[in-house]
Amino acid sequence: MTKIPMKSTLVEIDGDEMTRVIWAKIKEHLLEPWVDLDLERYDLSLEERDRTGDQVTLDAARAIEKHGVGVKCATITPDAECVERHGLEKAWPSPNGTIRAYLDGTIFRKPIMVRNVPPMMRRWKKPITVARHAYGDIFKNVEMAIDQPGRVEMTYTPASGAAPVTLLLHDFHAPGVVQGVHNLNSSIRSFARACISVAIEQRADLWFGVKDTISKTYHGCFREILQREVAERAAEMRSAGVSYFSMLIDDAVARSVRDEGGFIWACQNYEGDLMSDMVASGFGSLGMMTSTLVSPRGKYEFEAAHGTVTRHYLRHLRGEKTSTNPTATIFAWTGALAKRGELDGTPELVSFARALQASVLEVIEAGVATGDLAPICDPPVQRPASLDTFLEAVEIRLREKVA
Repeated sequence: MTKIPMKSTLVEIDGDEMTRVIWAKIKEHLLEPWVDLDLERYDLSLEERDRTGDQVTLDAARAIEKHGVGVKCATITPDAECVERHGLEKAWPSPNGTIRAYLDGTIFRKPIMVRNVPPMMRRWKKPITVARHAYGDIFKNVEMAIDQPGRVEMTYTPASGAAPVTLLLHDFHAPGVVQGVHNLNSSIRSFARACISVAIEQRADLWFGVKDTISKTYHGCFREILQREVAERAAEMRSAGVSYFSMLIDDAVARSVRDEGGFIWACQNYEGDLMSDMVASGFGSLGMMTSTLVSPRGKYEFEAAHGTVTRHYLRHLRGEKTSTNPTATIFAWTGALAKRGELDGTPELVSFARALQASVLEVIEAGVATGDLAPICDPPVQRPASLDTFLEAVEIRLREKVA
């Protein structure tokens, strides 16, 4: 059979642990038999990042900037215990944080819905898309442990030579900790514009929640920029039937669980990290959540919203079968292939990606579900499918569609 061609290169970013195992199986069984893959591969495993001094992560980000589309496997962000266990040079920063900082933009996370997995929240009827700002906050922080009394101050020194401005953070009389975070107006503006554009495209209301009653300057800056950008595109939003709601983040959380869904929820970086996991779990599983980074320069990175599934990886190393859900990772690949096909004008590649997505959904709806979904399916699935069984069922469906 003639394979579907790719006109342009797709950046492939491999990762760690169980998701790395899943990654290889998806390529072997669901992609390589049908697509003539043109990939530029980067290995972001913990060992390779340590060997290269994390240069490989920046190289991967630059490759996405160059080629326009990338697909990424889940990776480990090492803590102190991980550094010791793996003998790393240092606790390297989050690969996602590095790539997001380089590309800027916004991460859109959306649950994958299937008919036989009802949402945990009874009111939810439509997917909730979490739009997570992809720059700054604690992901670009500086922090310090304070082990003796002393003053911690924050100083801004203007490049113009004007007098520095210093604020007291805290006068420590006992040990403690301190951190500083920052953001950029240009990045916040890109975030606002991306959220508005997606809301108009999807004809979905746009929510935004911050805590500007407490953080009047930092959070207040976000609210002011979004309000200005919304005002500039008010006519477009009205024409698309899109409303904008700005509220405190705690009000947004309370309101979200009582709403039927179908809206875009714009969040700052850290809050978006939390809320996307809450939304994913509320709709069924972290294994059923897509994640797409959209750069203001028209670059895209697709990945699963979950981590490396360490617990399953340890079982895999012992030779045991796991019931790991590969859906979000498959959808990362299909999202990237579809976008590559759209940008390159290769509709057959887009059609293949859609066929693979449909095959996955049909398998779950036919009652072949992994351990995370089996007990919450309606009706419940008594015998969860192993990872290999699930992939085999998808491959059979896909073969029928492609044929």
